[in-house]
This record gives sequence, structure tokens and C-alpha cells, in this order.
Amino acid sequence: MTQYLISFNDGAMDHIPDGDWDDVGKASHAVVQEAVNAGVWVYGGGLQRQRASIVATDGMVTDGPYPETKEVIGGFAVVEVATREEALAWAAKIAVGCRCAQEVRELMPDPETDEMLRRAAQRG
Repeated sequence: MTQYLISFNDGAMDHIPDGDWDDVGKASHAVVQEAVNAGVWVYGGGLQRQRASIVATDGMVTDGPYPETKEVIGGFAVVEVATREEALAWAAKIAVGCRCAQEVRELMPDPETDEMLRRAAQRG
């Protein structure tokens, strides 16, 4: 199984009229429930519209995102599925619920972190 990040840019939902937000919320939550029921939902959520903070390797904190960055993530979901085609199908469902296009990217596997999580779960 592979994890995929499904996301949309901040501002991608700005076209939605104020009176439609309840319907968008219900449609979006219905897709989340479907993904949970299918056992593919890992995590997701919307991001508050605010400036990010950038923490450098030396610990210095600056306001961000960097000025050259034109797009920032407005919301995301992580699904764990067998194929990219399945991830694209979930992205299509999310796009309908959120009324905006979705970007799909494969997350890099990290067997060492997976092993750390397995050991922690066994201890817990």
C-alpha cells in the first residue's frame, strides 16, 4: 500500500458563495466518511488562512511562506491505497465535495519510520 497526498491550494474554494458552505461541508464529510469506511483514510484537514512560520536548521524563525512562493496548501488529505489510479479516484471524489481541483502526489515510503511506529505500537 502507498500513501498519497491529495491537496488543494489556498484560495481554491474562494469561488464558493457563503450560502453554500453547509452543503460543501456535508459533501466533503461524506467523502471522508466513505474513505474511512473503505479503510483508506489516514488523515486530512483544512489549513487556517494565516502566514506560515519557517524554522531554519539553526532554529531561527522567520515569517513565510517565502515571497517567491505563489501557492500554498489550503487543505489536504492523506489516503493509503494500492495504486495511483485509486488515489486519483479518491481525489476526484474530494474535488466534487470541495468544489475545487485536487493535486495528487505520492508520499515517499520510509521503512525505518514505519518500523519505529510498529515498535511504539507494540509497547503501547
